[in-house]
Amino acid sequence: MKKLISVALAGTLALSLAACGSSASSSAAESTAPAESEAASTSEAASEEATSDLAGTTLKVAASPTPHAEILNAVKDILAEQGITLEVVEFSDYVQPNLVTESGEVDANYFQHGPYLESFNEENGTHLVSVGAIHYEPFGIYPGKSSDLENIADGAVIAVPNDTTNEARALQLLAAQGIITVRDGAGLTATVNDIEENPHNVKIEEIEAAQLPRTVADVDFAVINGNYAMEAGFSVGKDALAIEDASSEAAQTYANLLVVKEGNENDPAIQALFAALTSDTAKDYINNTYDGAVVPIF
Repeated sequence: MKKLISVALAGTLALSLAACGSSASSSAAESTAPAESEAASTSEAASEEATSDLAGTTLKVAASPTPHAEILNAVKDILAEQGITLEVVEFSDYVQPNLVTESGEVDANYFQHGPYLESFNEENGTHLVSVGAIHYEPFGIYPGKSSDLENIADGAVIAVPNDTTNEARALQLLAAQGIITVRDGAGLTATVNDIEENPHNVKIEEIEAAQLPRTVADVDFAVINGNYAMEAGFSVGKDALAIEDASSEAAQTYANLLVVKEGNENDPAIQALFAALTSDTAKDYINNTYDGAVVPIF
């Protein structure tokens, strides 16, 4: 109440009555109170009501360690101000976070893009939906035994992720560098069977995405997901030989999402989490932390 009175520019008594819900007053002071004072009162009342409603709430969110868990931890204080405790549960694979979200062991997850989510639902019979997009992580080609894409050796071995959506993304990046050509129309569903021209006779080695950084020394090049590259200590700006262009189809498609089980997307606590993840605090943290490896899209 003291905050409401302090922001009033006129009509202190009338404003006090309005804050208490009185409809009887019709004084001149009340009628001339600035519109912004009323707006401030409404906004703060709504904020206090939301805080009251959410006080004592605990949200458990499954996430990849980098950057997703780090970004979540960076916005904990925003949620704490609303009475929400955020627990971040880290996973190093792309399967368990969706399974525990489907089962209700966690309230949400933050690690995946839309095509992977759609594919996972289709293949596993899960019912997961996006709350909204948070950031984009450029795929990069990283050096292993070789470091010169311009003079790639005949028969060079290139490691790519072995899951459907990420493999297509890797192949399209290789095609953009002229290393291979991919069948027209294959788009982001491309597999090795869609390679039409391979002038350098490169061998595509399919490896589980999380293992790619560990095997890069055993191949000539590796196409690595942004978060796994960061975990392994790679810098997109310094180490990647090529990355996805911001205007590419992949860049527009592969935004990382906050995901929940269908029916929970409009839950007030989940919406508060999404708001925190798309706040200026989150944007500043991402831009100041990841050397271009993570790009906010809000």
